[in-house]
Amino acid sequence: MLPVKNLRQSSRICLAFALLFPAASPAQDVVEEIIVTADYRERAASELPAVISILDRQTINEAAVQHFEELIQLVPNLNWSGDGHRARYFQIRGVGELAQYQGAPNPSVGFLVDDIDFSGIGTIATLFDIDHIEVLRGPQSTRYGANALAGLIYMQSTDPGDSFEGKIQLTAGDDDAFGGGIAVGGPIGGKGAGYRLSAHHYQSNGFRSNPYLGKNDTNGRDETSLRGRFVWSAGDNWSFKLTGMYTDVDDGYDAFAIDNTLTVLSNNPGKDAQRSVGASFNIDWDGSSRFRITSVSSIAKSDIDFSFDADWGNDDAWAPVLYDFVSLNDRARMTLNREIRIISKEAGRIFGGSTDWLAGFYINRLEEDLSTINQGEYFDPGFNFADSLNERLDSEFEAISAAVFGQLEFNVSEAGRLSIGARFERREVDYFDSSGLSLAPSENMVGGEVVYTHKISNGVTGFATVSRGYKGGGFNLGFVPPGRREFGAESMWNFETGLRASLADDHLLVSGSLFYNIREDQQVETSFQLNPNDPASFVFFTDNAAKGRTVGLEADVRWQATDALELFANVGLLNAEFDEFVTPQVDLSGRDQAHAPNYTYALGGVYRHESGWFTRIDISGKDGFFFDVSHDQVSEPYSVTNARLGYETDDWIVQLWLRNAFDERFAVRGFFFGNEPPLFPPTLYIRQGDPRQFGVTFDRSF
Repeated sequence: MLPVKNLRQSSRICLAFALLFPAASPAQDVVEEIIVTADYRERAASELPAVISILDRQTINEAAVQHFEELIQLVPNLNWSGDGHRARYFQIRGVGELAQYQGAPNPSVGFLVDDIDFSGIGTIATLFDIDHIEVLRGPQSTRYGANALAGLIYMQSTDPGDSFEGKIQLTAGDDDAFGGGIAVGGPIGGKGAGYRLSAHHYQSNGFRSNPYLGKNDTNGRDETSLRGRFVWSAGDNWSFKLTGMYTDVDDGYDAFAIDNTLTVLSNNPGKDAQRSVGASFNIDWDGSSRFRITSVSSIAKSDIDFSFDADWGNDDAWAPVLYDFVSLNDRARMTLNREIRIISKEAGRIFGGSTDWLAGFYINRLEEDLSTINQGEYFDPGFNFADSLNERLDSEFEAISAAVFGQLEFNVSEAGRLSIGARFERREVDYFDSSGLSLAPSENMVGGEVVYTHKISNGVTGFATVSRGYKGGGFNLGFVPPGRREFGAESMWNFETGLRASLADDHLLVSGSLFYNIREDQQVETSFQLNPNDPASFVFFTDNAAKGRTVGLEADVRWQATDALELFANVGLLNAEFDEFVTPQVDLSGRDQAHAPNYTYALGGVYRHESGWFTRIDISGKDGFFFDVSHDQVSEPYSVTNARLGYETDDWIVQLWLRNAFDERFAVRGFFFGNEPPLFPPTLYIRQGDPRQFGVTFDRSF
């Protein structure tokens, strides 16, 4: 249940919201629907046989300041792990990674920006000039294969318009926050060609103070993004889209404090930095009356610096003990993707003109070099005990994945439509490192889905889905317990049913689903500490649980109550448990999985007065959740309230925003281990989420 104080705070906001807005009158505007880019056929969300949340441009601009992590609470059963500075690791319905991986990159949640694959490295998810974000929940194996066992997050930047246009944005706030950006675009020459360019920079101190170093920016944010897009058509049959991006997230990482506050004591603050360059090239050929061919190619190169002060302290804090450790991780990743798909048109339907079809081929090459350095010294004069650490591991990883996939869709009645999809994927891996470990595993994986949709009445559609997702196996580095060097592939069966409804002349959109998942050979990252005097001696490794199961419910409502007032709410209920899984430290059989809160919710509304004034309020919260699988420590339930007040004209918008209005203290990551000499008692250490912040954003369109 929600804490009493959070209920009181939320009640005050809801009461104020009700008093501010006049009684509802018949609405004229309707809730607009976005074409889903992550679908093969790019259909409207109401036509898509998948559970999806769409965050449109207006929601992004009015509910967030800078990064995708600020929008996560708006999606049911979506969570994130604060293992780095920015949200990098996501969990959908309790499925997803929690921390910096070792060995094979093997994400459970796909993350794409303009068809460029950043799965597992979502640090670069800045929001300036992003048009919309799609979050598909549940296995997406036919469409995206092994990287989408839990689902997919797809960010789409703004396309060029039919006429020249642009915008300038300025943001300022406390925590020494400042940001500025510009975007311009329009047609090039004749009809059919256009461009869009944008640049943005944001910086702030990161809500931490470090009195030992006399600084307040050791956890600071310094984030730059550049985007470019060019589109053109060659005759009636060919169209092209070229997208490029450069993102430099140069954030500090000094987020953990011994006393779990926002005052840190480290003498060697770390970094959570990612510099990425990427491009995608889409070609569409529509020269046949029976089918069209689409080619999507992308490349991305990323340099990732992840380092931290492993003891979280300094000489004065630990005196008379000498206790000083650091961990440094430098990662260089390159991904190259190519997908070709052939999609039927009406004249090309098969089986007597009753069945749409799709066939495709996909190939991916991933290369990653990793250097990990752990260094430190320990001396306890009371026990006359000394120890030191100086270890380095360099590794090279390469994986080539190839897949073929297909889909059939046909009517089984006037109201019912059946879709059948399948994907076969093969992955081959080469790995070696400076410790002499050399591995070359390969595996075949199969997934797919059967989806039945039924039009119940005008505007109301029900659906039922049976799908199988998969995720490749891998291996663990360094010292691991006997028999746990390699771990096997994982699969998940998803059984789901639900409905979508557009009611009251499209002023009310309602969707909901019930799902049941069975995870077989479930991959779980666990850890234990080899030496209680050495915080860098934690061993992280992935293991297979016997089985996991999840049952849940998700619902989403949007109501255009009047011309001026829109209300929205969503809820996610989740019960995700392990079955018969035993780690080296604890027996987790029957326990909830990590970062899988039993409920999440978000509610709020936007009121727009005809004079140009508008206000928005968002209230979101989640239940407590287990921080990890290596211990049984649980977070506290919490709710957060965000508010905006703005004024809009045809040419400019100014918004005053307040995030975490009641300065709620909440945890986004937790560790349970010994980190305080000389006795090193096991203690829960948490990383707090961002405290209250206020500021102003100004947008000027031209």
